[in-house]
Amino acid sequence: MSVRRVALLTAGGFAPCLSSAVGGLIERYTEVAPDVEIIAYQYGYHGLLTGTKVVIDDEARAKAGVLHDFGGSPIGNSRVKLTNAKNLVERGLVKEGDDPLKVAAEQLRADGVDVLHTIGGDDTNTTAADLAAYLEDNGYHMTVVGLPKTIDNDIVPIRQSLGAHTAADQASRFAQNIIGEHRSNPRMLIVHEVMGRHCGWLTAAAARDYHQWVAERPEWNPSAGLSKERWDVHAVFLPEMKLDLEGEAQRLRAVMDEIGNVNIFLSEGAGVPEIIAELEAKGEEVQRDPFGHVKLDTINPGQWFAKQFAELIGAEKVMVQKSGYFSRSAAANEQDLELIRTMVNLAVDSAFQDVSGVVGHDEENGDELTTIAFPRIAGGKAFDITQPWFTELMASLGQDVTPADTPAH
Repeated sequence: MSVRRVALLTAGGFAPCLSSAVGGLIERYTEVAPDVEIIAYQYGYHGLLTGTKVVIDDEARAKAGVLHDFGGSPIGNSRVKLTNAKNLVERGLVKEGDDPLKVAAEQLRADGVDVLHTIGGDDTNTTAADLAAYLEDNGYHMTVVGLPKTIDNDIVPIRQSLGAHTAADQASRFAQNIIGEHRSNPRMLIVHEVMGRHCGWLTAAAARDYHQWVAERPEWNPSAGLSKERWDVHAVFLPEMKLDLEGEAQRLRAVMDEIGNVNIFLSEGAGVPEIIAELEAKGEEVQRDPFGHVKLDTINPGQWFAKQFAELIGAEKVMVQKSGYFSRSAAANEQDLELIRTMVNLAVDSAFQDVSGVVGHDEENGDELTTIAFPRIAGGKAFDITQPWFTELMASLGQDVTPADTPAH
């Protein structure tokens, strides 16, 4: 396939891979096809709708490697859903009566884009597929190759999304400071709330990494009060697990009585059905974003859990800390940098072969790294709580693991 102009776009929430993925795509095209022009839409679909873009010039190409050292997105993100016309009209991104999909597609046509690389979650990538389909139906061919970005690691059927390894590592680092607060008061309860609306992978991986960090400390000094038991994780709660509030409170009360503090790793999606039911029973409105997702910061799962457990386990002081923004804007770690490199190489190869889809290791086909067709891409993949590394972690904490009756949404 002849490729003259490539466009890049990052969208949705941040993840520790966006800057590096943009840098990697620029480097790879410069290496294998330096004559291909590269443009980048600013702030994701926001920039596509408004036609706001930059051309990646020679200086940007020469310094593309610098992007691997930073988090965030150099070309900007936004949360824009092209099928929510009402919201886009209210934000001034399209005019009343306009079809946002058509506006975006016509911008791509006007800019002469042959290949669109989207770096985002399932919504970002499947929306790009819709744009390509619209253009195809209207006599313009465009290849779309997406890269999977979610710190939740919840894209079907992709084994490992970009940025998730780093986010877990950063959440562990966050906890290493926050849990140091456990001696700031007698009978201290610390709740570390981790991002993960539907999927508990990030919370589980962060707890595993932190637990391993505690285990690897070469020495402790219990006689001076520096106790491994006080620093460790004592409970993990995920959306995929049934919430046994009374049973866990009884277990954690014993921990509190024995060592004087309790440390909980909580996925922000855990217990959400129970919280929503409680709020709606009181007649309170549950706010939702343009995608229809419950605004978790408005129902505040961490505070809800802390309130429930504080009374039941006899906590004198409670601290709730969220690691999400600390984790999601970090620079990619070595694991993610290698994953980005392999995925970027395949993404560029797929572009020249005119193969559209999302690059990833296909769990339904032997974990082969391939470009997966868009119709097979979906969000909300549940974390498998039967995985050995997770069951071993939970067994070491003395916590039972029972699957939730229904998925949390």
